[in-house]
Amino acid sequence: MLVDDHAVVREGYRRLLERRPDMDVIAEAHDGAGAYLAYGTAVPDVVIMDISMPGRGGIDAIRQIRQVDPSARILVFSVHSAVSYALQAIRAGARGYITKSSASELLIDAVRSVFNNKLTLCGEIAHLLAASRLEDQHPPIDQLSPREFEILRMILDSRHTEEIASDLSLSPKTVANYHYAIKSKLGVSSDVELVYHCIRCGLIDPFSAIGPD
Repeated sequence: MLVDDHAVVREGYRRLLERRPDMDVIAEAHDGAGAYLAYGTAVPDVVIMDISMPGRGGIDAIRQIRQVDPSARILVFSVHSAVSYALQAIRAGARGYITKSSASELLIDAVRSVFNNKLTLCGEIAHLLAASRLEDQHPPIDQLSPREFEILRMILDSRHTEEIASDLSLSPKTVANYHYAIKSKLGVSSDVELVYHCIRCGLIDPFSAIGPD
């Protein structure tokens, strides 16, 4: 199953995968909520999941799918190359993480590897993870839970509290509590400090126009 908010991108993936005689795309979704519903109907062998999508994002969709099917095999294929994204995706239940800058053959190999239930990382992410372990790095951003990280991603995407609450089926008060807890864990007191902290962590482009509430 392919999960990406861009139809053209999904079509490209489909053509790439279906050139292989042992692969067939049986379902698609353009967001996390659609992925959850489609998974229950199609029950695919492997899910290729993007992270940044409208509404419920990939990390929360992974967590939700794994709650109903702990054996679900999910491969993240994302533009994000910061190691924190990979860590959170794996914590949520993904079995692989490769970046969209990877060669197309790596995607094919990764699908087969995840199908065989092997943890699979592209070289870029594996190198960053190894380096962080060697340097014994434990940044506060990596102490967030997958749900907290997903809400942080949505805040950085300029989503309003009510919008986040609707997308994640939470109350606005619960989202506000998460927002406060995230800032507390990261040791910041305002959204401006939160943005600068995430820039330093490599989660967002410092030249992006970001304006959280």
